[in-house]
Amino acid sequence: MVELLENVDFALAAYQVDGEWRVAELAHDLEADVASLAHALRRLPGEAGAVALIALDEDAFLVLRVTGAQVRLLLSDLTAALEWELAASALEHLGLVLDAEDDDPAPVGDLALLADLGVPASELGELLDDFDADDDLVVDELLSDLADVLGFGELFDDVVGLEPEPTGA
Repeated sequence: MVELLENVDFALAAYQVDGEWRVAELAHDLEADVASLAHALRRLPGEAGAVALIALDEDAFLVLRVTGAQVRLLLSDLTAALEWELAASALEHLGLVLDAEDDDPAPVGDLALLADLGVPASELGELLDDFDADDDLVVDELLSDLADVLGFGELFDDVVGLEPEPTGA
């Protein structure tokens, strides 16, 4: 039996058409594996491929990028593979096996997967460090920050339903 994306808070795809970002929800009936998500992303237009931002039960997230045949990803917490099939599929795609003794929620994958879109590996690493260090920071806020750096923060917030932060008077 294939697990569906029922434990996913949201799964969004972002892509550029004529230099403008577009954001769309990925269907919730997709199979919970990297291959089916990559297939869905390949069907989208996009000059630089498509990026998926996926939140797993407010505890972990997956960033998946597809450009042509290439699939690159970043999983925020390798121990998430113990709870979610999608995270386990991400580890499998990366060729990693979770050791039963692994209890360090370290990120795994490609920190440079968004470098050509304006998010260098160092900046993505800093976002992950902030997420690990701040117990009050939730996945949707972190992904909103990432979407903002990429240039589609408002679109992301609209689709996810996040309220904009109040500006100082």
